[in-house]
Amino acid sequence: MDKRFYWETRPKALKENQITGDTYRFTLLTDRLIRLEYSPDGKFEDRASQAVFYRDFPAVRHTVERAGDTFVLKTNSLVLKYKEGQPFTADTLSIKLLEEPASIWHYGEDFEDLGGTARTLDVTDDGIPLGRGVCSRWGFSVLEDSESLVLGEDGWIELRAENSTDLYFFGYGYDYLGAVKDYLRLTGAPPLLPAYALGNWWSRYHRYTAEEYTGLMDRFKAEDIPFSVAVVDMDWHIVNIPEELREEDALFQSGWTGYTWNTELYPDYKAFLKHLKALNLHTALNLHPAQGVRRHEAMYEKAAIAAGIDPKSGKRVPLNVLSPTAMADYFDILHHPYEEDGVDFWWMDWQQGTDYWWIHSPNKNGVLQDPREKLDPLWMLNHLHILDISRDGKRPMFFSRFAGAGSQRYPVGFSGDTRVTWDALRFQPYFTATASNIGYCWWSHDIGGHMHGYRDDNLAVRWMQLGVFSPINRLHSTSNRFQLKEAWAYGKEAEEAIGKWLRLRHSLFPYIYTMNYLCHTQLIPLVQPMYYSHPKCGDAYSVPGQFWFGSQLMVCPITEPDGQLDMQGRAEAWLPAGEWFDFETGLHYHSKKGRKIELFRDISSYPVLARAGAIVPMYTHVKGDNALINREDVELLVFPGEDNSFTLYEDAGEYGDYKKGECVTTKISLNFGENAKLSISAAEGKLSLIPKRRNWCIKLRGFNKDISLEVSVGGVPCRAQTSYSPSDNTHSIKVSADVRYPIQLVITGGKLVHDNADSAERIFDLVASAQIPIEEKDRLYSVATNSTLSLHDKIYRLGNSSPAHYHLVKAIKELLTLTEEEYE
Repeated sequence: MDKRFYWETRPKALKENQITGDTYRFTLLTDRLIRLEYSPDGKFEDRASQAVFYRDFPAVRHTVERAGDTFVLKTNSLVLKYKEGQPFTADTLSIKLLEEPASIWHYGEDFEDLGGTARTLDVTDDGIPLGRGVCSRWGFSVLEDSESLVLGEDGWIELRAENSTDLYFFGYGYDYLGAVKDYLRLTGAPPLLPAYALGNWWSRYHRYTAEEYTGLMDRFKAEDIPFSVAVVDMDWHIVNIPEELREEDALFQSGWTGYTWNTELYPDYKAFLKHLKALNLHTALNLHPAQGVRRHEAMYEKAAIAAGIDPKSGKRVPLNVLSPTAMADYFDILHHPYEEDGVDFWWMDWQQGTDYWWIHSPNKNGVLQDPREKLDPLWMLNHLHILDISRDGKRPMFFSRFAGAGSQRYPVGFSGDTRVTWDALRFQPYFTATASNIGYCWWSHDIGGHMHGYRDDNLAVRWMQLGVFSPINRLHSTSNRFQLKEAWAYGKEAEEAIGKWLRLRHSLFPYIYTMNYLCHTQLIPLVQPMYYSHPKCGDAYSVPGQFWFGSQLMVCPITEPDGQLDMQGRAEAWLPAGEWFDFETGLHYHSKKGRKIELFRDISSYPVLARAGAIVPMYTHVKGDNALINREDVELLVFPGEDNSFTLYEDAGEYGDYKKGECVTTKISLNFGENAKLSISAAEGKLSLIPKRRNWCIKLRGFNKDISLEVSVGGVPCRAQTSYSPSDNTHSIKVSADVRYPIQLVITGGKLVHDNADSAERIFDLVASAQIPIEEKDRLYSVATNSTLSLHDKIYRLGNSSPAHYHLVKAIKELLTLTEEEYE
């Protein structure tokens, strides 16, 4: 057995956490997580399953009582009742939550949860049903694991005992994040992604030549649009198979599967890969492996001999995911040589189902020619590819579809070919956030949509903006001459907006990469639904597309066309109680108890709000530079309102050296009161990984214009270059310092928080740009700025406008109610 296919699991639970009878076994993993097994033969499973790798949880305090034939198991959080020895039914097994919402679950009864995720969004134009997650407003959920295969001692898949029940009960009440964290401890943490995965990806299903592709990458650089990943779709390999070399069976005549570079398009593929590497791009190639290795392939002879096939026979070498020997050859012959040439990772575009038609006639109605064929081939491909790509210390990186519980171990997720419509966009933020309920934290969507649909510059920009605040930002489209994603393919206004936001994605890298680290080490998803932080608030469930993006930012996506007269995009949002600041302008929002609000932004802007005291480390944009790690010029975006701290995490970006402590952390703290103090601590760790000196540009956004600033480095006062920008209400303080010395910024003044004095000016700009009669502009502006009118009267009079202008009126209302609600 090839050692590279062995995953070090820890599947055995503590004996003291197990309560076992002749036909049942209950395993306490936490006081809120219980494994439930029933086996008529008394055979219980201690091997890792496809989903569950780690059952070695600490001891759990519990009691066991028996009253007649009823067995009662109690923890601090749950009470399990079971009629001992009976098969599991709704009458024989129940679990009650001792914490809110104090629900009772009966075995087998259906319940509504908050959703998990799905295998694919292929050809979707709207929402689709989602699988289960581990979060529910009932306070419980169930992970069914009875049908999965298990891993033997050598790491290869094996059958488990038949007719057994194996499931996991999550009774975490409203602690949704706690449920997800323990699910990830049970099934496996998401790996730390390589740095390049968090920049912008270029991908298009198009018959590029090497010259055309590298020319496009060169133009992106010249246009100052950064990318970190270059995906080459299936036309990298031979697609049009010579007729004399085609298989007789029509199933195997197409060119979807291929491993031989098309020399007509890529006459020197090694030079092509080197060119991309010189542009600081990491390359992925598309895979459709189901058809195996056929006689037209350059490596056919070697693959045939390895498979025991006479090359002269021309017989196809099948893909056999059930054979460790065949899969070792699959990697050694088909993939490793190209990785040595410069391919960084692979895109498994699996769409070939689960009936094993590529080995024999398709299985039908559950009748398997090999009992192991109940295995989903996609799961096996994901599992083995992740193990193989990380064989030499590289971080696990693969690009494939979701294959069930535990798939977070195999990032990144490819969600498939959506349509180019507003409906498809509307579903996507909800789909991404909800996937966190099953621990699937790194979805990659076809940003901008993949196919069909229509040309709509407004839609393209809003989708690109969402992509910037998605786990992975990958532009992709189908092989249609009119399905374009290049910024310059759109109108001037859209082109500028797309460029701006793609640059922001790379600038946000230090923030996103730190969240990547927290996801791996602390099991905190980058994207979270609003109900994670406010589970008892009904309004948190009423904004399914709104989400947390990391610990500091809240995103309220625009998923409908902008207004035709005011040219403002609208997002229905919910502001939890507290102070909030617009990410771009610093405008201050107040929410006393939590409130619904409509947010309006022009095409160049997007509703992203920073929480009070937010600290967002970023890179200063340098024209034409797509570098992502450990740069010299750092921006620190800081918002007022509360104490806060943020620890910036950095490492070398691609290998596993961080496991040996080869990383750097920099703690940043804000103490906020009548005065404020911002502290950037001395960097700690392997300092050779980062520049010796850093040029910090501290941006205080949303602070009052009239504040005073004092800067010190290493405890010594210093003179810093300062400026103020009224357009985004931002003080900029530039400090260059050795990373071994702390920086301190003391902020004094009267009121430190921005007073929104510029809201009247913003109302003027909003009304001035609206495509409505001049007289109506004058009336609206006069009402909105009339200091003799109460807020309620202003809104009442604005409401007397023509229905055609209601969209504009609502945009004005947002600016009137930033910190004061209408009926407050």
